[in-house]
Amino acid sequence: MPQGPEHRGLRHARIALIALALVVLGGSFGYWALGDHPLDAVYDTVTTITTVGTNQALVASTGARVFTIFLVLAGVGTALYALGVLIEVFVEGQLAAMFGRRRMERRVAAMSSHVIVCGWGRVGRVVANQLEGRGEDFVVVEVDPDRLEDVPYPSLLGDATDDAVLRQAGIDRARAMVAATSSDAANLYVTLSGRSLNPELFIVSRARGAGVEEKLFRAGADRVINPQAIGGARMAAMLVQPHVSEFLDVVTREASLEFRLEEVPVPGGSALTGLSLGDSHIRARTGALVLAIREPEGSFNTNPPPETVLTADQVLIVIGTEVQLAELGQLIRSGQSSKAAKAAGGLVPKNQS
Repeated sequence: MPQGPEHRGLRHARIALIALALVVLGGSFGYWALGDHPLDAVYDTVTTITTVGTNQALVASTGARVFTIFLVLAGVGTALYALGVLIEVFVEGQLAAMFGRRRMERRVAAMSSHVIVCGWGRVGRVVANQLEGRGEDFVVVEVDPDRLEDVPYPSLLGDATDDAVLRQAGIDRARAMVAATSSDAANLYVTLSGRSLNPELFIVSRARGAGVEEKLFRAGADRVINPQAIGGARMAAMLVQPHVSEFLDVVTREASLEFRLEEVPVPGGSALTGLSLGDSHIRARTGALVLAIREPEGSFNTNPPPETVLTADQVLIVIGTEVQLAELGQLIRSGQSSKAAKAAGGLVPKNQS
């Protein structure tokens, strides 16, 4: 496996330190063999290879002088090499960290309509992995530098309760924020700050304790999630409806599955607005199946009948392959006339739309 500059630098530093230790050990043993005291032998070796000086009394003999010559030739070069490698590793590490932070800040500054994930704990990791799997742009904000070291995504070091940190994360350009810190109080502050800095922001907050949900809603959260409560509900569902639960898990979380659940907004001016679900022939034209419709006021129309009229600002909950969902999105965004849609009236009966 190829190694990066940081790993190569550490390997060179390790080799240099081992070589220097061997030189010091060999020199100390040599001076000790020449009659020096063990501690004095180490001292004389260090002073010799660092060019501080030599023990003139010790090198009076020819053998001691010859040994000192070889020690100086080997030791001085090794010491200088080790010093140079250590300085190089330190300087490169500092520069890499500095330039890495600047690159990250520039990358975050270029983001728009992204998601801010506050907190790199167990919940934050799952959220980030899911967003990455969906191809979403996002940035992780974490206050603990040790946790931030293993974040493989765009990230910022800072306290998410600080408005300046949220501004650095581009909250004025973000479309959504996840408050997933380990503290309910911190999530409350993050939610309050996010709502005040960007009134249009969609905020999902994590709740741990009982009675916190209502406070988070009052602070400005659009959705409040209690992982413990959801986990318990999912476990109970696995007991009483195992096949339904496994199917929902697969279609919502398995990236390798052919079919996926997706939400498709109906924009104003769409070719389908004003048509009934039956006359739109979504199933026949795209292959995607409409499971439910969320109305603009927030209510759900589950298993909508064919006579349901499609209007702007509705959200279609559909299931289909990636290709079918892409075709549905293109159809909804298209400017085709109602006549074009009704021209396909003989394709399928209404009850199959």
